[in-house]
Amino acid sequence: MAVVLAAASGALVGVGLLLSGMTQPSKVVGFLDITGARGAWDPSLAFVIGGAVAVYAVLFRLTRGRREPWFDVTFHLPTRHDIDLPLIAGAALFGIGWGLGGLCPGPGLVAAASGSLPAIAFVASMLVGMRLQHRTGRSQ
Repeated sequence: MAVVLAAASGALVGVGLLLSGMTQPSKVVGFLDITGARGAWDPSLAFVIGGAVAVYAVLFRLTRGRREPWFDVTFHLPTRHDIDLPLIAGAALFGIGWGLGGLCPGPGLVAAASGSLPAIAFVASMLVGMRLQHRTGRSQ
């Protein structure tokens, strides 16, 4: 049951990304270009992010008091709370890549599923990077 719900949730997020235009790198780059150097600034991504944060905040508050989840055996929450150099470097690398390419993992996967060759190249590169990190990185 948990796998079905995860797939349905992923599909719902994918549809939301498609409808909001977040699978179009130009839309993301338009948001990140706050100076308008490449054209007019596009604030629509702020509304997409704001909507996602609002939904998460409500659902997080609802699950916070529960001892166990509805559709799984246990909650899968992060156990680490420290901020270290690999985390900062990874976040910086993610941000730079997002700004240059206009895609991050979720929208990249949705765009790749639609057959976009740049998105397929992005996802392939992302998978290679994940594999390299898994082989060379420390265990969590």
